[in-house]
Amino acid sequence: MTNLELIDVVIDKREVHSDDIVILDLVSKDGKPLPPFEAGAHVDVHITGGIIRQYSLAGDPAENSRYRLGILNDPNSRGGSAAVFEMFLPGKTITISSPKNLFPLQQSATKSILIAGGIGITPILSMAYALKAAGKPFEVHYCLRNESAGGFKQELRENFGENVHFHFNNESGLTSMKPQDVLQPVDANTHMYVCGPTGFLDWVLTQAAEVGYQSHQRHYEFFSAEVDTQGDAFEVHCAKSQIDIKVLEGESIATALKKAGIKVSMSCEEGVCGTCITDVLDGTPDHRDHFLTDEEKEDNDQIAVCCSRSLTPSITLDI
Repeated sequence: MTNLELIDVVIDKREVHSDDIVILDLVSKDGKPLPPFEAGAHVDVHITGGIIRQYSLAGDPAENSRYRLGILNDPNSRGGSAAVFEMFLPGKTITISSPKNLFPLQQSATKSILIAGGIGITPILSMAYALKAAGKPFEVHYCLRNESAGGFKQELRENFGENVHFHFNNESGLTSMKPQDVLQPVDANTHMYVCGPTGFLDWVLTQAAEVGYQSHQRHYEFFSAEVDTQGDAFEVHCAKSQIDIKVLEGESIATALKKAGIKVSMSCEEGVCGTCITDVLDGTPDHRDHFLTDEEKEDNDQIAVCCSRSLTPSITLDI
């Protein structure tokens, strides 16, 4: 993986929206313009005690004097978002990476449909700014638990007006949005983008495929994902270290490597960020990540060691 430049920034402003979403405005510590970014990009945020998390840039890509983050105080936090809510106060200096984009806009699209579930609005907001500046037709569909939930709602209304549609859950807890209606009519030059919880993404993407959106028209980004480490035990041969280890059922490759004293760079630990991607020299991976593309998975020459397993009794890694 390419190492990203580290930048020291200062929290210039902090707002809390709907009790569980904090909005942070970051400015460079040295007063210089921040590196430019494209809509859909994220930065790695160094939080505390070696915890690093990826957060999308929610601001206008044309604005290079500050970055904006929207972070959910996840009740299932493994220490990241909880620490942000407790420690990230105005005036604090933090370290972030330069921007990286795994969720880019397709500039050739004649229309873009942007769909967000909850905190998934953060990259969608930056896309709305970019599309408005380019004069391209677009719609934003924002799905929330209720009218008091979510973040950036006033900003969306003020800047994008009739292009924004809010969808709230009904009494049964189901969203009022009907993806097949939102995604019609189907056109080869229309692209759709969706970000949100795993179940929400799977639902929207399935509906999009059913109405006729081809794979190159469907774009998505997970901000969290469930990790499935179930499966038979297998052997890992570490080519550089010349060590053979056993990965037990219910254990990740990364955990087994760590127990053997082999250091692995990791961040999300959910197969989303790609930090732990490792080259495969022999054997067939059982891909369970959300980072590699379908084409990259078919090549079987890379693996996310935080979550993926092996389809063969042994697998050789370049580590």
